[in-house]
This record gives sequence, C-alpha cells and structure tokens, in this order.
Amino acid sequence: MARYTGPTCRLCRREGQKLMLKGKKCFDPKCPVQKRQYAPGEHGQTRKKLSEYGVQLREKQKAKRIYGVLETQFRRYFEIASKRKGVTGDVLLQTLERRLDNVVYRLGLATSRAEARQLVRHGHFSVNGRRVNIPSYLVSEGDTVAVMQSFKSSQRMKELAEFAQAHTPPAWLEFDAQNLTARVVRLPQREEIDIPVQERAIVELYSK
Repeated sequence: MARYTGPTCRLCRREGQKLMLKGKKCFDPKCPVQKRQYAPGEHGQTRKKLSEYGVQLREKQKAKRIYGVLETQFRRYFEIASKRKGVTGDVLLQTLERRLDNVVYRLGLATSRAEARQLVRHGHFSVNGRRVNIPSYLVSEGDTVAVMQSFKSSQRMKELAEFAQAHTPPAWLEFDAQNLTARVVRLPQREEIDIPVQERAIVELYSK
C-alpha cells in the first residue's frame, strides 16, 4: 500500500503549524517547526496570500497528513460521509477518528498516529477478541479494543502503558489501564475532535 516516506517535519512546516506527527519530538524545543517557522523549499520564506481554493486545499492537506492517509483513501472517506445523515464535514472527521490506528493513538498506547499504525500492522491489537492488523479498520459503538497478550510483556508496551496512564483519552472511549482494554462508548462528537482543521472548507473543495 502506498504511503508517504519523506521527512515528517517537512509536512508540519508546509502547513505552518504542528500537526503532532512525531510524538515526543513535537514537544522538543529543537522541533523544526519552531526553529524554522516558514514553509520548506527555495521560496518557503516568501509570504503568499492564499486564494479561496488555496485555503480549501491546505485544510484538506492538513487533515490527510494528521490522519496519515493519501488522496484516494481520503476521497473515499468523503464519499462515505456525504452519503450519511448529518453534517458532511462532521461525519468525515468522525469517520477518520474511528480508524483503529487513531483509536490506539487516542488511548495513549502510541506516541503518534504513525507509531499506532505500525503497532496495528504488526498485529498487536484485537477488536472484539479478534486480531486486527488493518490500521484503517473502523471501530463501531460498543466495540472492545485490547492489546494482544503476546505484546503486553514487551518492554515497549510497558513504556507505552506508563504513557497511557498519564494520558486522558476522549470521553467517547472508556479505557481500562490495568488490563489495557478499551470500549467505544459512543461515536465522537465534533467538539471532541481536537484537530486544527476547518472541515467546511474540505467539503466546499470536494463539492466543486
């Protein structure tokens, strides 16, 4: 499956803000976004006034980069959202939040979505008792997500468990830090999705 393999911090610099793509490094004073607060490339320091289309494009790119999905998959999520009841932009973000790799990240069982994606790919999590190694798997209300027993004793999992205990998951997820299991209490609401994206601009872009 295709994926972005270039410099991650370059993506944040292009959007002009931290997208929290590198976990702990994003909190480091040496974070490239803080050191070089301008877009990458030869003309990065040249300020340009964005057109309406430019603003819409940047919002779409931010959402794609935050959740780690490419264009074809992102457009498919939009098509799914546009066919469901409710505000399309809200449903789009709700669908992205339901991805298993995002759920693992929201629980604090990974320091970034990229790490969560890798852990899921390696088969370290189960949904309703069945091992799932597909990061894009969409959880539903009432689903139970758990760390596989074989991974619980690993050194990395012990480190992540400590990190998770100091982390507060969103209200739509109920987390048992002792047993490393979680339940999807309900689907997330827009006000609970703390990403710096104007979803309305994305809807306008795809609606043209």
